[in-house]
Order: sequence, then C-alpha cells, then structure tokens
Amino acid sequence: MAAGPPPPLEPSPFPTFPEEGFADKFLRKTRENPLVPLGCLCTVSVLVYGIICFKKGNTRRSQLMMRARVIAQGCTFAALLGGMAATAFKSR
Repeated sequence: MAAGPPPPLEPSPFPTFPEEGFADKFLRKTRENPLVPLGCLCTVSVLVYGIICFKKGNTRRSQLMMRARVIAQGCTFAALLGGMAATAFKSR
C-alpha cells in the first residue's frame, strides 16, 4: 500500500454569504409572514390606548382595552406559529 501525502492540517474555508442588514431582513421576514408585524402593531396600539384610558380615569374602557390586548397578543402568536408551520411545510 502506497502512502500518499498527509491531508492538509488547515480547515476548509467556510462558505461566505452576503451580509443582510436589519432593514433587509425585516422586509424579507415581513413579506414571508405579513400578519406578525400587523399583529404587533395592533397589540401595541391597544396597549397604548388602554394606558391612556387608565390615566384619564376611564377604568371601564381601560379594562376592555387590556382584554383586547390579550386577544391581540393571542392572534399575533397564532399568526407567528402559522407562519412557521407554513414555512416548514413549504421547505419540504
């Protein structure tokens, strides 16, 4: 059996990918699943309006807005899970 030269000791170079900035990644992810940013915006708006109502002393409206915030958070979470499932099934 002939012995060949020993394998190189230096590791093979890793593949390089173009850098993707925050704005590019945000736009790409928004295009993939547009309901998540929309749900986040809705959740924050309901939260801010609920806090404003609380400061003004309108406790009934404030409680209603906090309940609406929980529903909006749930819908956002469902959209996030749905988008992840759709992406997983699409890659198969």
